[in-house]
Amino acid sequence: MQQRVMRVLAALFFAVACAGEPLPTARIHAKDGAVDVAVEIVSTPEAVQRGLMYRTELADGHGMLFVFAEEKDHRFWMKNTLIPLDMIFIGADETIVGIHADAVPLSTATVGVGRPSRWVLEVPGGWSARRGVAAGQRVELPKDGVRR
Repeated sequence: MQQRVMRVLAALFFAVACAGEPLPTARIHAKDGAVDVAVEIVSTPEAVQRGLMYRTELADGHGMLFVFAEEKDHRFWMKNTLIPLDMIFIGADETIVGIHADAVPLSTATVGVGRPSRWVLEVPGGWSARRGVAAGQRVELPKDGVRR
């Protein structure tokens, strides 16, 4: 019952967040040209911990951008995350340092890329490969809300 309530609350939160102003955009300079992603920006410890838990979908071209105060080897898990995700790890110089593709839903195994990052962009599983996104590519992050 508690999980069901959490799923409903997460869906409502997402609907309210998307119903207001347009989401900011991150632009990745992929091998075949620029790729834009509308991003929800999360930076508080509570929002980072919650992430995309309990969501049943993430639209193509949308993602969640995690903002960290320091650059380090950030690690994630997929507990209570119901959809597969690609995790794009971005260094302080706004270059992709690595990608963990198709993270397994509901897994408690920690995942990362073994390199320091300042931001992590989560997008739908398989999105990076479909868009030609790879390590070493430059990312233009939204101006507001990503610097701490």
